[in-house]
Amino acid sequence: MKILIADKFPARWKEVLTKQGHTLTDHPELDENTLPAAIKDNEILIVRSTKVPAAVLDAGTALKLVIRAGAGYDTIDTAHAAQKGIAVCNCPGTNSIAVAELAMGLMLSLDRRLFHNTRDLRAGIWNKAEYSKSKGIFGRTLGIIGLGHIGQEVAKRAAAFGMKITAYDPFASTDIFEKMHITPQTDIYQLAAVCDIITVHLPDTPQTHGLFNKKFFDAMKPGATFINTARGGLVVTADLVDAIKNKQIRAALDVYEHEPKAADKTFDYAPFAGLENFYGTHHIGASTEQAQDAVAERAVEIINEYASTGKFLFKVN
Repeated sequence: MKILIADKFPARWKEVLTKQGHTLTDHPELDENTLPAAIKDNEILIVRSTKVPAAVLDAGTALKLVIRAGAGYDTIDTAHAAQKGIAVCNCPGTNSIAVAELAMGLMLSLDRRLFHNTRDLRAGIWNKAEYSKSKGIFGRTLGIIGLGHIGQEVAKRAAAFGMKITAYDPFASTDIFEKMHITPQTDIYQLAAVCDIITVHLPDTPQTHGLFNKKFFDAMKPGATFINTARGGLVVTADLVDAIKNKQIRAALDVYEHEPKAADKTFDYAPFAGLENFYGTHHIGASTEQAQDAVAERAVEIINEYASTGKFLFKVN
């Protein structure tokens, strides 16, 4: 098969594909604007964060398969792909642990103010009295919104920390709640009212876009923690900033409503400037070596299944 890789992809799995007889074109610097000219006669396109709009799909005259090397696929026009007979497949569950680890790390970092500790220590400031004022997360109530692969991995880790876990997911089976000893909630506002910490693990869809807005933040406890390692479009930034300022909400984001492209070197931090209760990372949730290796292995599996049988594993459109 002729394959265009338009994002970072582990070298050892590129070698595997080459040894299997596939022809690779490797251009990780491509974006939605430069992809149409580069797609040419490739039959398979592999992307991570690179957007695949209709223009890319129209330009791919030989394109049969788009692989999202990750779980979420809202960056791909799946409906237009289906109209053109192009399959879109994802790699579900492969990066769940990595994202769950980051969510837990942000939770602990906010509670113990690890960034502030390090910042002051590097400046030669010793302030043990101030940084001894942590609440701790043992016995706290954690609310998980979205109980898919990632949400469940977070629940496992939170349970090990002795947290009380509640969740909202209308699509999750009652068996999952019972097996994992998670208390179900009827809606996100009921969940917000009872939780000390909330972590979000949803796709960005027309139904969920902007779901975390003033109404939601108003329902949260004053001083509670909000974490989003899912999709930036889920959160209305201005409403979150207002909640941080006026309700002492503590927040940590790995994704942003207005996010730079992968190749950009600057970020508009202005909305969060001066907010001591805000921590942020660089959309790195799935970016561990373990996760990327697992994603690449799954992508290779999808390619070889299609090449040998014509079947599409994990097809989403």
